[in-house]
Amino acid sequence: MGYFAGVLLTGPSRRSATLNRSVRLFRAFLTEQRDPDRFYSVLAADSVGQLSEYAELHGAVVLDVGAGPGYFRAAFVEAGARYVSVDHDLGELGARGAVEPGSVVGCATALPFGDGVVDVCYSSNVLEHVRQPWAMADEMLRVTRPGGVVYLSFTVWWSPWGGHETAPWHYFGGERAARRYERRTGRPPKNRYGQSLFPVTVAEAMRWVRSSPRGELVAAFPRYHPRWAAGVTRVPLVREALTWNLAVVMRRR
Repeated sequence: MGYFAGVLLTGPSRRSATLNRSVRLFRAFLTEQRDPDRFYSVLAADSVGQLSEYAELHGAVVLDVGAGPGYFRAAFVEAGARYVSVDHDLGELGARGAVEPGSVVGCATALPFGDGVVDVCYSSNVLEHVRQPWAMADEMLRVTRPGGVVYLSFTVWWSPWGGHETAPWHYFGGERAARRYERRTGRPPKNRYGQSLFPVTVAEAMRWVRSSPRGELVAAFPRYHPRWAAGVTRVPLVREALTWNLAVVMRRR
């Protein structure tokens, strides 16, 4: 483990964060557009395994913020958790069929839950789609009980996939990348810069961690990398491109 500006930066165990795991996730990622069920089932199982290193999931109330159609539900339920999902769009919650019990329509920056009511608050690749990302992060800590765990991950803007379907042209500007995508495909991107996609960075995440009165850092690491690559998170500028996807684990004070 290591430190950057007084902040502990570590990651999952060497046993779980292996090179073979990273390769498996990358291969699944390549199928996301044509076979999202396959990709998200692999990611969900991996996420539950990763999160289990920081929190006891059996019997825990887990809130999934920005859950969409509930790709992670089965994996959390199988681990013994009581799963609750929240998304701002009812259509997203029911995109795979009927809306599941325990699904709530609500805003990520004003979660419709009381203080300290969940054991684990989880969010996967949602932060970059929220206009006020750190307000969402603060809300996740608020609804988590003292001693509970918050896990949030996001795609880093300056990473090769930061522009999502408009990548890598986002390096030349988000608006320009969106216009190029529309000219090429005849339709606007789903993840539109400034509307549903915002530039979130590792540096911003570390500033939020240091300034948070409610939470203390447990770990911050590149979510999909092997354990031996975790050190990239400590190198300014370089980390913005090479972290790819940052995971931050906080414990509610």
